[in-house]
Amino acid sequence: MADPEFILLGDALWLDFANTAPFLPHRHDHLPDHAAYVRWNRALKLSAESDADIDRVRRLRDQLLEMAQCLDAGRTPSSALTQAINGVLGGLEGTEQLIRVGGAWRLRFQTMRPPTPIEAIAASAAATLANPLAHVRRCAGIDCGLYFTDLSPQQSRRWCSPGRCGHRGRVERRRVSRATPLL
Repeated sequence: MADPEFILLGDALWLDFANTAPFLPHRHDHLPDHAAYVRWNRALKLSAESDADIDRVRRLRDQLLEMAQCLDAGRTPSSALTQAINGVLGGLEGTEQLIRVGGAWRLRFQTMRPPTPIEAIAASAAATLANPLAHVRRCAGIDCGLYFTDLSPQQSRRWCSPGRCGHRGRVERRRVSRATPLL
């Protein structure tokens, strides 16, 4: 069951985080204070401990929202946005490890400690940028506007949730098809 306080439909941790911003006129800030950030961390089963002050959290959220907007528009995020992600990831200490995946050797960075919530968010954003098959989209629903990751084979997903915006889209398509006479 979804958390009633937070909308978690982005299919990527960083997009769920960016979606907490008041990016549409009728949306409120879902992280108005540090306590809300802690509740959001708990809703996503991240560490409940605070890892950053709320100003740093909001600054990163605004940068990630800007990145989502760039990716949705087909633009490459600015170097300032990738530097913000790298700045957070630079705090992770660890080592490279050689592992076998699907019969092939790969290098994997193994952290010395579990990442803090903000580090996990930055790692999620980095993973999306590094995945050529992941496309960030903005929900086509007029009153929604949430961002999500489209991993569908044809890159055709246009809504954040089949039960929310997708349902409205299907109903509207049926209504229009019934009203339009067949030629």
